[in-house]
Amino acid sequence: MEAGVYLHIPFCRSRCSYCDFATDVYRDSDTVEQYVDVICTEISLFSKSLIIDTVYFGGGTPSLLSPEQVGRILAAVRSKFDIVPNAEVTMEMNPATVTPESLAKYRSLGINRASFGVQTFDDRALKLLARGHDAADARNTYAMLRDAGFNNVSFDLIAGLPGQTFAQWRRNLDEAIALSPEHISLYLLEIHQGTPLAEQVRSGRQPKPDDELAAEMYELMLDRLALAGYEQYEISNFSRPGFESRHNSKYWTLDPVFGFGVSAHSFDGMQRFANERDSATYVELIRESGSAEVMREDTNLESEFMFLGLRLEAGIDLDRFSIRFGYDLIDRYATEINGMIENGLVEMTLGRLRLTRKGKLFSNEVFAAFV
Repeated sequence: MEAGVYLHIPFCRSRCSYCDFATDVYRDSDTVEQYVDVICTEISLFSKSLIIDTVYFGGGTPSLLSPEQVGRILAAVRSKFDIVPNAEVTMEMNPATVTPESLAKYRSLGINRASFGVQTFDDRALKLLARGHDAADARNTYAMLRDAGFNNVSFDLIAGLPGQTFAQWRRNLDEAIALSPEHISLYLLEIHQGTPLAEQVRSGRQPKPDDELAAEMYELMLDRLALAGYEQYEISNFSRPGFESRHNSKYWTLDPVFGFGVSAHSFDGMQRFANERDSATYVELIRESGSAEVMREDTNLESEFMFLGLRLEAGIDLDRFSIRFGYDLIDRYATEINGMIENGLVEMTLGRLRLTRKGKLFSNEVFAAFV
């Protein structure tokens, strides 16, 4: 089974108001150079020999790295692992962080998929989120991606922003569809404690997101994207046929993914482990011992197989579950599953248990039965 490699690049021009990821504001080139050196060292010291078919630069804003820095990291990956010829190599990119020249160089290095952080085409909302770009930057950057030869582009969009109306969300969808990326990921806004947006909502400076309105926005997206020819393959992900994210699909199917960089998480098929979250400490640990691992735990594979499988449009293959875990899922959870069927949350078709449209809106309640 081929594995995936995840590379965490923490640097951002500014910190978005809703973000609780492990990120650092880009302050000086020396710090970034130091980080690139250290992540290459971490890769070189990795103990396993792997065949890799996906590589993913996440962040943060990986497109703040120069093509030369990206090339060094990819060279470290290629020298350590056996990468298949048709590997999917993704880079997260934010508007106004690239040029035609840098995009052409990224493409020549083998980056063949761009995950593009649009979030919204509403300039007012972009200021609220402290995104550091406007809608015109998003349109211009998308045009540059196409000119540079990127034929696999994914948009990230956020629904349920404070003060966002249904009509505004419809306009966002219409513009995204008109641009016609190969893939669209939807995120319903989550307010995390400790973020500036959480404080703004707590103090009343911003309205609390409306869960019912967010659900209506999600249903509109299901309808609009289906009409535009996008297929839903996971609760939050839609693509043109053949353009599903191969890397992200590994997380939902419990395939191994090995992470490098600050706060990077890994799964080897049995255990999950994670690196130090503070960048300075991560650098120090790699330099001192070659490892920044601070957490390792066994995984409840049965539970994860169920709730991650239900995230997928295809649902859970019941025969595959029985073979892997030695018991019948429907027999074990008969009471819970029958109740969900009666409430219209799940259905069984062609030997698979899957969420209904209503079940997607109440997915957390469904997942809780299997955790």
